[in-house]
Amino acid sequence: MGMYPDDKRFSEFQALFGVKKPIIGMLHLPPLPGSPIYNGNGLKEVIERALYDANELQEGGVDALEVENFSDPTYYPQEVGPELVAAIAVVADHVMRKVSVPVGICILSDPKASLSVAHAVGAQFIRATFFTEASVDVSGLVLPKPHELLRFRKFLDPSIKIFTDVHIKHSAPLVNRPLGDSALDAKYFLSDAVIISGTHTGKVTKLEDIKEAKGAVEDFPVLVGSGFRKDLAESIFKYADGAIVGTSLKREGVSSNPVDRKRVSELMDVVKKIRKQQ
Repeated sequence: MGMYPDDKRFSEFQALFGVKKPIIGMLHLPPLPGSPIYNGNGLKEVIERALYDANELQEGGVDALEVENFSDPTYYPQEVGPELVAAIAVVADHVMRKVSVPVGICILSDPKASLSVAHAVGAQFIRATFFTEASVDVSGLVLPKPHELLRFRKFLDPSIKIFTDVHIKHSAPLVNRPLGDSALDAKYFLSDAVIISGTHTGKVTKLEDIKEAKGAVEDFPVLVGSGFRKDLAESIFKYADGAIVGTSLKREGVSSNPVDRKRVSELMDVVKKIRKQQ
């Protein structure tokens, strides 16, 4: 029976999205206040882009959206500034008012800030890019504090789901442990789903990594966090329980470009066929 004899995390994961193998479409926001490449023009253009992409993704058929400060390199390795939290909250609130699918928040790399915004705007989940392991990131040394994050969620809203990356892209664990062990630790410490990705944004996630993670956590949600494309969907979904998709849904497959509804619809047609077969 294990530590959690009444573990409902997999069923709650499926209930959140209402389908098997959910596709979470990325809202890669333009540079925000405080970013080294922010243009200083305020949030109007950012909000317009976010609403455009959100509409294209929803009309194309995705099952959820994830709002992320994608264009703010380099990212904070720990706590972000208040200017970023404020900006994400404003943009996410506009998105929440326009869409009907579940919405998640990812502030790189501050899951407590993500939780704060999610609670304020009514989002249903967050993505914690670092959760249980000390890591060497491109922005510096990251020392996650899952005990603080989980207690903060308990204080704000226990219903908000926390999806956690394992061996997150653009970084490496401080101690190189087997990916399966790391995934199992994330499950043990109350993650609601683990995310496995490739080495960089848009890079294909290795099938053996997905298989290893799923074998370790068993009846627990495993999401693919990068490189999901329509031609790879069938092979990936032999093991994964869903995917977070950004780059392949953009015009010309470029991460920084606007969303292409035709690409979204084509991917979702493939995913729907796979769902019927399983």
